[in-house]
This record gives sequence, C-alpha cells and structure tokens, in this order.
Amino acid sequence: MEIPKTDITSENLWQTYANDLKRYVFSQIKDEEITNDVLQEVFIKIHLNIENLREKSSVKSWVFTIAHNTLMNFLNKKSVSLPVEDIPDDFITNEEVHSAKSCLLPLIKNLPEKYREPLLLSEIQGKKQSEVADVLGISLSGAKSRIQRGRKLLQQGFMDCCHYKLNEEGFLVGEHQDKADCKMCK
Repeated sequence: MEIPKTDITSENLWQTYANDLKRYVFSQIKDEEITNDVLQEVFIKIHLNIENLREKSSVKSWVFTIAHNTLMNFLNKKSVSLPVEDIPDDFITNEEVHSAKSCLLPLIKNLPEKYREPLLLSEIQGKKQSEVADVLGISLSGAKSRIQRGRKLLQQGFMDCCHYKLNEEGFLVGEHQDKADCKMCK
C-alpha cells in the first residue's frame, strides 16, 4: 500500500509499515520482546528524521533502510550473528541514482552458494575472514579462498553486467550503466 505524498506522517508510516517491519525484524532476531524494542527504535528514528525525507516516491525504501540499519546496529552491539540468507535489496539501498552499489547485492545473490555466503558475511556484514570461517564451519584458508574466488566472480559480474574493464593495476574502471541498460537490475 502506498501512502499519498501529502499524507506522509509518522502515524501514517506506522499504520502502513509496522506489520511488515515487525515481520522483517522478527525474522532476524526470533524474539518478540527484542523485536518490539528494535521496532520502537526504528519508529523513533523515522519520527525524528521524517523532515529529511527528500524523495516522497521512495518512502518504503527509506523506512526499510532505517529498519535495516537499526537492526544491524543492534546485532553488532549484541554480537548476535545475522543468519546467512539473502538480504532484500530494498532493505539496504536507498539510492535515487543507479550506481555500482545498486548492482552489488543482485550480483552477490547470483553467485553459487559456496561463494555467496562468504561474501555476504565478509563484504555486506563486515565480518573478518576468521569470523567467516567460524560461522561457516570451515578452515581459515578455506574461507579466504572462497572470499577471494567470490570477489573474482563478482568482478567478472560487474564486467559482464555493467561493462566495466580492468585497468593496468587490476582495478575495475568504467562508467556505470543506466538502470534500464543494467542486466542485473532491470
């Protein structure tokens, strides 16, 4: 359900998105009381920052980005590990302009699971390679190998999807495609 642009208030956002946000937070925490605490913090942030919402057409994305960031902060503080699963794009990106970041999660999600999970843990959740090894129950050298191979596949994905090239130093360079021309984000 979309909120009319003239009716964007904290109360309307609560009525529209509270149930979806609660399901999202609960799916990651699995504790009703903590979920309600995180949800309360999310709506406090929404209420305090609603005047900063620039693009009225991206309300849902903005709300879920706040929820995702609040959840990540909570999990980092509590040292609770987020389950390794696909993280929905609209919970993370809130970009008006299509960029390389817009393609990152779709490209990672397209990788074989063997490489997808280590990259989600290391590149998206920011875990150290030793932590990735522990979470996945593999050796440190195995985790390093999967992360490096995953990065190479990701690099190739950017070259295939977005027409990037490798420069002489081995870095990706090029201009990012418009969303309409992007193979991953159409």
